[in-house]
Order: sequence, then structure tokens, then C-alpha cells
Amino acid sequence: MDSLTRDVEKLFYRNNIMRYRELYEEKSLVFKSLKRLFDIAASSFALVVLSPVFLVTAVAIFLEDGGPIFFVQPRAGKDMNPFDMYKFRSMYKGADRKFEEMMKKNEQSGHAFKIKDDPRITKVGRFIRKYSIDELPQLINILKGDMSIVGPRPILTFQMEACNEYEKQRLIVKPGLTCYWQISGRADIKWKEWVELDLKYIEDMGMLTDIKMILKTVPVVFHGDGAY
Repeated sequence: MDSLTRDVEKLFYRNNIMRYRELYEEKSLVFKSLKRLFDIAASSFALVVLSPVFLVTAVAIFLEDGGPIFFVQPRAGKDMNPFDMYKFRSMYKGADRKFEEMMKKNEQSGHAFKIKDDPRITKVGRFIRKYSIDELPQLINILKGDMSIVGPRPILTFQMEACNEYEKQRLIVKPGLTCYWQISGRADIKWKEWVELDLKYIEDMGMLTDIKMILKTVPVVFHGDGAY
């Protein structure tokens, strides 16, 4: 890449970064406050209603592979600030030590990581991943303020740090439990389109957008399409 091309690329990123940052900052304080209040109320309600699912999942994981029940992993949060994200453990113990080896089989493009038939996943893990049950502990992250109900899905911190400035814009907002990517094909969507969908969300952000997305997430989760 020659210097002129690099300069043009930097200018493109700078202009678009300013645009998306400004788009978010232009969102009203009323909307941002309502979104946070909704996150607290919805996650609290869901944690109570789904407590039987938490219990059954925990027992199933323990019976198949023992403890731990939860898997905690650093992810990139709003403005690239790292946080510990919670999931039900869906892989065999010690699976994270094989991550570099599995990266060679990565089926996702760009900076994300997905393998359809990952041998590290347990039998219970395949079921809870298909129906996104493994993601339910992130309701705790939402309650804590690390995440929102709706927002870009968080990826590993080091993967996000490797992104260019244009891609990092997706985390101008808090990461979320569901998003356009989640309802549009999930793992079947490649990284470049994934980023564009997240940036589209920054443009479309609003309570009506969030409610519509939550409603569309329900049938997607039950069908299990693109989840692995």
C-alpha cells in the first residue's frame, strides 16, 4: 500500500469515526437514561423468570463435566474498556488452552472467531449454544452496567484491539445481548458485514429500535439458526 493510499484511508476512517461518535453523542440524555433503566428492569425481571433455566442448565453442565458452571472471559466493552463477560460453560475444561491451535480452523473472517463443529464443545454445550442459553448469564453483566440488552456483540479484547479505527467504532456504544447481527444470521454473517450492521445500529439507536430487535430475537433464538 503506497503512502497516498494510506493517507486516503486514514482520512476516510477519521471522517467516519467523527461521524459515528457525533451520532451517538447527539442521542438525547432522556433516551440514554431510559435505555439504562430499561436494561436494569428487563435484566432483573429476566433473571427471576429464567431462574429455573439457570438451575437446570447448571445441573446439566455439572452432571456431564463437573464444575465450573460458569465461564468468565475478558471482552472489549464500550470505548474499548475491557470487562469480564459471563457465560455458562459450554466447552470441556481447559478448552481455552487450545485456542491458538483452533484459530487455524477459524471459519469466521476478520477479527472474530467461529467454528461450526468445534471439538471442544460438550454435548450440553451444543444444546445451550444452539438456543443461546449459554449467553443468559450476561444478564448479570447488563445489570452491572457492562452491557446493554441491545448493542453490538462483544468479542475478545485482543481481537478487538487488532481492529482498525473504523471497526473499533462499533464499541462507541455498550456491547449487547442482541443486535442486528444476532437477528440477521449470526455466525453465518462475515466480519465486514457484521461491523456494518453494528454501525447501522448506532445510526438507528432508539427505544423503538431496541424493542423491535428484542421481539425479533425471540423467534431467532428458538430456531437456533446461525448459532454454534
